[in-house]
Amino acid sequence: MDQLTPFPPALAHGAIEEVFSDVFFVSGAMETVLMNLDWQFSRNMTIIRDGERLILVNSIRLSDEGLAQLERLGKVTDVVRLGALHGRDDAFYLDRYQAQYWVMPGLETDPELGAQTLQTSELPLGDASVFQFETSKIPEGVLHLQRDGGILIACDALQNWLSPDEHFCDASRERMEGMGFFTPANVGPVWLQAAEPGAEDFQRLKALTFKHVLCGHGEPVRDNAREAFSETFTRLFPG
Repeated sequence: MDQLTPFPPALAHGAIEEVFSDVFFVSGAMETVLMNLDWQFSRNMTIIRDGERLILVNSIRLSDEGLAQLERLGKVTDVVRLGALHGRDDAFYLDRYQAQYWVMPGLETDPELGAQTLQTSELPLGDASVFQFETSKIPEGVLHLQRDGGILIACDALQNWLSPDEHFCDASRERMEGMGFFTPANVGPVWLQAAEPGAEDFQRLKALTFKHVLCGHGEPVRDNAREAFSETFTRLFPG
């Protein structure tokens, strides 16, 4: 923890990149303890610009240099948490920018954070809807942007780790290779184990209109995302 703040410190991360018009993406490190083991791997934040407003999805605390780059894009007004297994840095942004917090139904948060429930009838974006996994044992959702042919912004359920990057430690890389994490257009292996979702959720998900997916972990999937993920859903949930 920082000595001067109650928030976890910024970890290593890359530069913010514009991946679609007014949609930005940044990758950084995550450090955690799972199963009594230390893990270090990468995660992603998506930033959506709506006029002068910035909506952060799957937040990553940025360095001072990164925050300066972020603030040149606009003003952070909203922070969106899509998954139960994320949220480490949300409170930092809520405090720094006095932003509104949005979370999936069923996600428990500190009452002081003033979270609002994500639902399609009330979202911080006018051209978006929210998809909820209804069979999952832990809350998880996907934001669906109706632009550029359809963009899904996912958390842990949809992943696209093609190979380990600079944010992995060697031990995590070796363990995660054995667990099948480095699979294109994948359903997150740990999330799948924890959530135990049913096939019907993925039938509903692939019925959406989308071309691209920005995941909480891994590279952006461009142009053929619906086809690529549909193949994975069929493989994991045959019949």
